[in-house]
Amino acid sequence: MNEHKHEAAGCCHAGNAPAPEASTTHDDGHVAANAAPAHESQGHACCHAAATEAAPMGVRSTPGREGAGLYVCPMCPGVESPVPASCPKCGMALEAAMPVASEGPDPELVDMRRRFWIALALTLPLVVFEMAGMAGLSPGGLAGHGAAWVQFALATPVVLWCGWPLLVRGWRSIANRSLNMFTLIGLGVAVAYGFSVVAILAPDFVPQAFRSGGHATLYFESAAMIVTLVLLGQVLELRARHRTGAALRALLDLAPRQAVRIADDGSEAAVPLETVDVGDQLRVRPGERVPVDGIVVEGRGPVDEAMVTGESLPVDKTPGDPLVGGTVNGPASLVMRAEKVGRDTLLARIVQTVAEAQRSRAPVQAMADRVAAWFVPAVVAVAVLAALVWLAVGPEPRLAYALVVAVSTLIIACPCALGLATPMSMTVAMGRGAQAGVLFRNAQTLERLRDVDVLVLDKTGTLTQGRPEVVSVIPVDGVAETELLRFAASLEQGSEHPIAAAVVATANSRGLRLGRSYGFTALAGKGATGVVQLRSVAVGNAALMMDAGVDVQAIEPEAHRLRADGQTVVYVALDGAAVGLLGVADPLKPEAWEVVQALKSEGLQLIVLSGDHEESVRAVAGQLGIEEVAAGVLPEQKAERVRALQGAGHVVAMAGDGINDAPALAVADVGIAMGAGTDVAKQTAGVTLVSGDLHGVLKAIRLSEATMRNVGQNLLFAFGYNSIGVPIAAGVLYPLSGLLLTPAFAAAAMSLSSVSVIGNALRLRNVRL
Repeated sequence: MNEHKHEAAGCCHAGNAPAPEASTTHDDGHVAANAAPAHESQGHACCHAAATEAAPMGVRSTPGREGAGLYVCPMCPGVESPVPASCPKCGMALEAAMPVASEGPDPELVDMRRRFWIALALTLPLVVFEMAGMAGLSPGGLAGHGAAWVQFALATPVVLWCGWPLLVRGWRSIANRSLNMFTLIGLGVAVAYGFSVVAILAPDFVPQAFRSGGHATLYFESAAMIVTLVLLGQVLELRARHRTGAALRALLDLAPRQAVRIADDGSEAAVPLETVDVGDQLRVRPGERVPVDGIVVEGRGPVDEAMVTGESLPVDKTPGDPLVGGTVNGPASLVMRAEKVGRDTLLARIVQTVAEAQRSRAPVQAMADRVAAWFVPAVVAVAVLAALVWLAVGPEPRLAYALVVAVSTLIIACPCALGLATPMSMTVAMGRGAQAGVLFRNAQTLERLRDVDVLVLDKTGTLTQGRPEVVSVIPVDGVAETELLRFAASLEQGSEHPIAAAVVATANSRGLRLGRSYGFTALAGKGATGVVQLRSVAVGNAALMMDAGVDVQAIEPEAHRLRADGQTVVYVALDGAAVGLLGVADPLKPEAWEVVQALKSEGLQLIVLSGDHEESVRAVAGQLGIEEVAAGVLPEQKAERVRALQGAGHVVAMAGDGINDAPALAVADVGIAMGAGTDVAKQTAGVTLVSGDLHGVLKAIRLSEATMRNVGQNLLFAFGYNSIGVPIAAGVLYPLSGLLLTPAFAAAAMSLSSVSVIGNALRLRNVRL
């Protein structure tokens, strides 16, 4: 088994069941939660979580899915479990690796909310007792020892039941040698509650320095307040974390729960979506959502694909056209054949892509991980040092002050705020991108895109629509335009080339009757030859005409004019004589001009890189105001051009859609694949634009910039909060102002720090793209 290392505190176990005999090592270095210990990593034991461990109190669980999926930690890489559990590193509840459609309230949130309200109901009387004691009053006639036992009765269920999940996580962090936020909380609560219990059960053991008015000072109120405020923080944090996955759940909710299946006898019945199989015929009624991916069999009408592709206008569908699951049918009734179901649908693959990307780690996270590895030990050391200082030079009662300072220092520090700063922003941003039709392969791509200063654009299918059209038909004198087009289209019926399809489509649109061709021969890179109505026909480029001995000098000026207009020239010859030209153009995408100007305003250097004829490429670039052009380049030459730009110190993004773009997409710092492109292009790119709309390039760049600003704000807040809060809790302001934080106030501040980081990350849900 290959050895591997872990970041920060290493991998540790979340349960106490016996270890299996073998561990599981993933290609990316992650350790499954049911893996056995195999080594020591960075001084920490690599342990396991028992696969049969029951879900602890407060751990999220989706009904009917226990053991069926994979649960991961949103903060710690490599922590995985086949069952719901808490993270052995940071103590947070693991989340489902693959989101599911909305299925009611979050069980963990419900549990934590219940614990919080019970804790609050019992803690408020404790606060009354404390305030009454400070005022010299005895509520209800209770005094001295009697009041102490009432406080014990109120505080015990708060600490030992309401706060039990917090204490368990704190104990596991110590047992696993993976100190975290719950270590500090557990120590603080245990010290405050444990000292108070000793004070009423064995008061003679309490030093005189802890006594006030003959009685030992009790901290039941502090322990209960810490638990109550931390539970409040957990409730707020869980609500915020739940919202980070709202974008993906919204996408999953697009798929209907049922589909109308047409049986062999023609009868129709509503069936659960999970029972639909490939090949089933389904009825999509007006206004209903398309249940799965498939092909239209009967009917025609518009379908709104905006929720999946971002296309603002409904797309007309006729028999043979594709349908995407989750899109909304228009006023017509359609019959479709299911082609992809379940996890194979576009909607499911989008969600899976985004979910996997959200679990990846951005390079900026490495800094936070290095700090977090030393954070908790450093805080414990500061708490001990502060207590010693107060014991040495603090006012009386010194021991009481030292205890308060130590507990406050332990409680106020929050490593979770630091650990969540980057992952939460990345998670929300990728969900926002998915809603806008922009899919990121991983967090590294999202971070890297911000630094791009050169954007290389392919022409066909990226700047243009990728659907060639015949825009010019120029016959020589004595030849009718319809005859020129009819002979060319009759021959091209035997070709699968996009230009051939454009020629045939134009002839059909004009109602021309095409003849049969014989002896059809396709010549790669040149064109085609054959016989139509006993006449020899050649359709192709100048190289084909030269090989066939056809003189094209008389029509060459027209050919040059068409190329200057950005059209691809197709020569047509009959019986060895040129009879005319066809001008084929690939129209610019409607949004191309607007997006190119916006990209320029962002300060990007734009380059058009294409394998097409230079005149055609320059014509397209000229229409868009792009000056730098590289034409006639082969796929490997595209990659070389990208490397050359990188060698000159540029951070390069490449946008393309074809197989010939794949090498350049893979080499570029960020590859951007257009949604209508080939699977090869999508697999090699870091960003995929679902709809193929050029606006997606701009959206991806703006989202990257907004995300990294948000990450910077989170890190600044987390570092700033702890660097200010810990010294204040240690008492540095007491000599100057008499200010000393109580443990309860420290607990409130600690809880709000994580909530504030998550709340700031959630602002990315509404970022304008």
